[in-house]
Amino acid sequence: MKAAVLHEIKQPLAIEEVERPQPGHEEVVIRVEACGLCHSDLHVADGDWPQFNKIVKKPLILGHEIAGQVAQKGATVRDLSVGDHVGVPWLHWSCGQCDFCRTGYENLCVAQKITGVTVDGGFAEYVKAPASHTEKIPPGLSSVEAAPLFCAGVTVYRALRQAEIRPAERLAVFGIGGLGHVAVQIGVALGAEVTAVDISDEKLALAKSVGAFATHSASAPDTLKAMRSRGGAHVAIVTSASRAAYDLAFNSLRPTGTLLAVGLPAENICFAPIMMASKEVRIRASAVGTRQDVREVLAMAAAGKVRCRVATRPLEDANEALEELRRGQVTGRVALMP
Repeated sequence: MKAAVLHEIKQPLAIEEVERPQPGHEEVVIRVEACGLCHSDLHVADGDWPQFNKIVKKPLILGHEIAGQVAQKGATVRDLSVGDHVGVPWLHWSCGQCDFCRTGYENLCVAQKITGVTVDGGFAEYVKAPASHTEKIPPGLSSVEAAPLFCAGVTVYRALRQAEIRPAERLAVFGIGGLGHVAVQIGVALGAEVTAVDISDEKLALAKSVGAFATHSASAPDTLKAMRSRGGAHVAIVTSASRAAYDLAFNSLRPTGTLLAVGLPAENICFAPIMMASKEVRIRASAVGTRQDVREVLAMAAAGKVRCRVATRPLEDANEALEELRRGQVTGRVALMP
């Protein structure tokens, strides 16, 4: 089968023929119809996360926003059939036995396997996955529409759900990329008044088109003043991998506000403890999501509350698409199609 393979960090992916995977007893093999391109793929390929470099499989097929059809299944698989429309998320497998799995945090499983990081992912014609962690896609969603929900969608959904944002509260979304424009829609669906912040006029226009109440340029000198004039944000979610976005988001919060850390800059971020204490600011991080989170965000999409803007590219263009992502030239999401 054809695949885009990472052989070494900081080297282009090789488009080559590799052996097609075969399912174990409890696994399925999926014919990939679309695989979203995520900033995490870029960070893994570029070695931006030293903590991850030691667990990255080599050679590796990247890709963890996978949608397609079951092509084969193992002998003991009962809940999935050949031809089912399914997807595979970042959380490739969790043990079900550790403290985190037993308390609703399987996304933090101590023995987890990660799609496109510790096991091969979806930048290929076929991918193998455990049937237990393969989710059915609801009717009405195409593979192109569904694929980004398996990371971009579930990540911002879990973060906003944990923040317990209430109707009419002010939500500020910093970074209107693949995650950010979905966060705007989920915020609107939750009844929040959503403000979008980015440096790109095109991305701000996208935010407005999907329901943002207001938009602000991150580079405008009066952005913080405008946001504070309304009392500041109850919740600010940063989906950008930019330290400057975190600084701006922190300063946009009202007292007792919550900063949601979702975007992952390569460098550390830092806030003055006196400012954290004086405003009683809460900082929460969120790591992708559980299988239940995936089901809930797919249901929102099937109900028409969330639609990811997706451009498609052939698998052979994987390196060009990664380069566009590096340069910040992607509006919405890109999905690779074998």
